[in-house]
Amino acid sequence: MTVALVGAGPGDPDLLTVKAARLLAEADVVVHDALVGAGVLALIPESAERIDVGKRPGRATPQEMISALLVELGRQGKRVVRLKGGDPFVFGRGGEEAIALLDAGIEVEIVPGITSSIAAPAAAGVPVTHRGVSAAFTVVTGHRRPGEPDVDWQALAKVGGTIVILMGVSHRAAIADELIAGGLGSDTPVMAVRQATTDDEVIVRCRLGELGTTAVESPATIVVGAVAAFDLTSAPAPASLVAH
Repeated sequence: MTVALVGAGPGDPDLLTVKAARLLAEADVVVHDALVGAGVLALIPESAERIDVGKRPGRATPQEMISALLVELGRQGKRVVRLKGGDPFVFGRGGEEAIALLDAGIEVEIVPGITSSIAAPAAAGVPVTHRGVSAAFTVVTGHRRPGEPDVDWQALAKVGGTIVILMGVSHRAAIADELIAGGLGSDTPVMAVRQATTDDEVIVRCRLGELGTTAVESPATIVVGAVAAFDLTSAPAPASLVAH
């Protein structure tokens, strides 16, 4: 009995790993999230059962139910693929599902995917690190469950480097205020990308002080820092940011 926790990458099916594509082609049942790209879902064979457990506004499948479903399917001896957007272990709750399966005596196969925290900026021409500009990047969630401690945004502002925020669109105004209070300039470049690597990709650029009033739709990856001024898809890097 084995369940494969598979990363679907940022959306473009061409960015799936070879192993992920093979497991999808062999699957008896695919349990997938809402953030999995339509092009990736199209690779699921017609013979396979599809189960959508995606969390959407007004419809959130409890994590406990998802884990119980995976255990039930695993015990049936089916070839089960748990397909998660990006990488299953980057804010994908893959760890919780792996623990539930292992506790039930079911083997788990982990298939990493390209996380949107890296792929989304790259698709927009933004390197999260760049010599002489940013020597590190921090990936952080902008959404916390009730009762969980909030991210210390002011402390994060003092760390330096690039800040990549996932699931932070609805709280972006408060996040920007906290980052500015922590020492980041209101003119710090910001880039947000929605539906990265797909035909529906939308890129928005602004300054940190404008983030709260700039139209950004969810789900989007938000990048804060000097590198957000780059657009290496079509334009040279700003001369002030090029290391010599």
